[in-house]
Parts: sequence; structure tokens; C-alpha cells
Amino acid sequence: MRRWKSCAIAGALLFPASLSFAGGGLFGLLDHRVNKDESGIWARHDQVLLEDLLFASVLGGALWEGGDTLLGQTFWRSLDASVLGIAAAAVSKGLFTRERPAQTPDPNQWFKGGGHYSFPSGDVTFVTAAITPFVLTYGPEHPVVYALEALPLYDAVARVKSQAHWQSDVLAGFALGTGVGYYATQRSNSLLLEALPGGFKVGLRKLW
Repeated sequence: MRRWKSCAIAGALLFPASLSFAGGGLFGLLDHRVNKDESGIWARHDQVLLEDLLFASVLGGALWEGGDTLLGQTFWRSLDASVLGIAAAAVSKGLFTRERPAQTPDPNQWFKGGGHYSFPSGDVTFVTAAITPFVLTYGPEHPVVYALEALPLYDAVARVKSQAHWQSDVLAGFALGTGVGYYATQRSNSLLLEALPGGFKVGLRKLW
């Protein structure tokens, strides 16, 4: 378990940087543009609905439970990871400015300036970051929790099918989300909970 955690954080830190210099090697094998498909469950509005429901669930759970229980702490750490993941992905997009599959058939188009924000996938980063604290906290004793991993998997496939991201973009998003989720889980207290007034630690369920 300890080795897995170490690999997860190392991958989150090293994988995006290594991909950016891979040139035609890895991308020639991994990245390719697929036929656009936004039908059925792959529709963009379904992707957005998943992310909105996930964020609402995490925020609502954190406010309801507060920080006095393990479940409440897990919700707050999930919220921490979500915010950190969104911020890290936004910064990375601005640094790498990679063209999306919808913009070019060539996956090696990096540093193209504004309007090119393919790497990494912010959607997959967010979804992965949000679920990781729950997977790490409850997965070992309750294996059914590992089913949450289906959410970033769905989102990754959907983003590739939408021609919004290359395959390496969504893999990098998964690595980044796992890394920030692991970091948030390992902290003794939630970053956001520490920054907010003490009333948030009690939780709405106790106030009612």
C-alpha cells in the first residue's frame, strides 16, 4: 500500500513533465484522434452533469457533516483536492498550451499560445481528485468504494470521444488528480476547513 501511494504521487509529479518532451515517440503510439462521438452517454451535457453533481455532493457533504467525523473529514479533503486539482490543471494548461484534437490531427503541437488548452484534462483531474480521498480512506475496508474509479474512467473516455483531449491528456489528468487527492488525504487537517471560521467544523446536521 505504501509503495502504491509513493508511486501515485511520483507519477503525478513526473508524468506530465515527461510527456511534454516525449515528441513523436510515445505520442506516436498512444495519442491519436478518434472519430467524434457525442451521442448518448458521451454527450457533453452528461459530462457536465456528472461534474456538477459530484461537486455539489462533495460540497454539500462537507457542509452537512462538518469536520468532526471521519466521513466529514473525507468530504473536506475531497473538496481540498478538487480545488487544488482544478488550480493545478489550469496552470498546466497555460504553461503547455497544447492544441486539442479538434484543432489539429497532430498530437505534438505544444506551446501554441492562448486558446490551446488540451493538456492536461481539467475535467478528469477534478473528477479523480474528488474521489481519491474516499478511495484511499474507505477502499481497503470496503472494496465497493473502488467502483468510484468508474467516474474518471467514463469522463476520460468521453473527453477523448469529444475530441477535446488526447489520450495522454486524460492520463495526465488522472495522475494529477490522484496526486492532489493523495496529498489532501495525508494531511492531518483539511486546508479549507482550517482557513474557514470554526462553525464549519460543526456541520449543519448538528446545528439542526
